[in-house]
Amino acid sequence: MANFSAPMTGEQTFELNGRPARYTVLYFYPKDNTPGCTTEAMNFRDRYDEFKALDTAIYGISRDSLRSHEGFKTKLGLPFDLISDADEAVCNRFDVMKMKNMYGKKVRGVERSTFVIDADGRLVKEWRGVKVNDHVQEVLDFLNSQP
Repeated sequence: MANFSAPMTGEQTFELNGRPARYTVLYFYPKDNTPGCTTEAMNFRDRYDEFKALDTAIYGISRDSLRSHEGFKTKLGLPFDLISDADEAVCNRFDVMKMKNMYGKKVRGVERSTFVIDADGRLVKEWRGVKVNDHVQEVLDFLNSQP
């Protein structure tokens, strides 16, 4: 997978290449401070130590601003950083922008998706159209199954 960079919380820039972790989990979600996205972030937060034990870094990505991300991260006490993709460049790279039905109207938005990338930058697993319940366990089960 080609390198990319994007702004993230903590006044940092995310770079795919050179990640020190064995695996990198990128989870795309629609919007900060919405019920499903809050639950998903808390689920990753609550299992963070298990990911860390598997030498896996976690990053959440949405189109929200860095300011919104900083508030969301602080409010939930997230131990991982959030990437801002306001111009949808990363979302488009991962093909997560979809037409969705919202209250009977067609809207373009982020399809909740998760990707696991290894230390060599290879995409090794993806989930699309993610349902929040049990998803973090699915990701952990996959990571635990790796040699």
